[in-house]
Amino acid sequence: MFIAEIDKEKAWQIRQEVMWPQKDLDFVKLAEDENGSHFGLFTDNDRLVSVVSIFFINESCQFRKFATVESEQGKGYGSTLLNYVLVEAKKQGAKKIWCNARLNKVDFYRRFGLEVTHSHFKKAGESYIIMEKYV
Repeated sequence: MFIAEIDKEKAWQIRQEVMWPQKDLDFVKLAEDENGSHFGLFTDNDRLVSVVSIFFINESCQFRKFATVESEQGKGYGSTLLNYVLVEAKKQGAKKIWCNARLNKVDFYRRFGLEVTHSHFKKAGESYIIMEKYV
């Protein structure tokens, strides 16, 4: 397996398939995508199975739209990609790393040192909580 920076269009495909399969592709596109960095994890047979995008504002880095193809979940691909991105963000000068976590993923993100904040919201029927980590 390997991790590489990818075009936003490749990230969009996985985002839509995993996170919002009932929505059209435009729903998963972010206005900020032009300014972000998009990473993908590929299997040994060059299949893209996990994606995440990072966005910097000063010394703060938000990772967004982290998704792993359903049939490949539980195999460590997402964890490998997230670890990579956390290290990459720190290398690029991030002092804080954060995300909008779906409530059912809080325990997953805690394994990477992210902590729950008091900020939460709903989007398209999904509940989210902001999680962060200072590095």
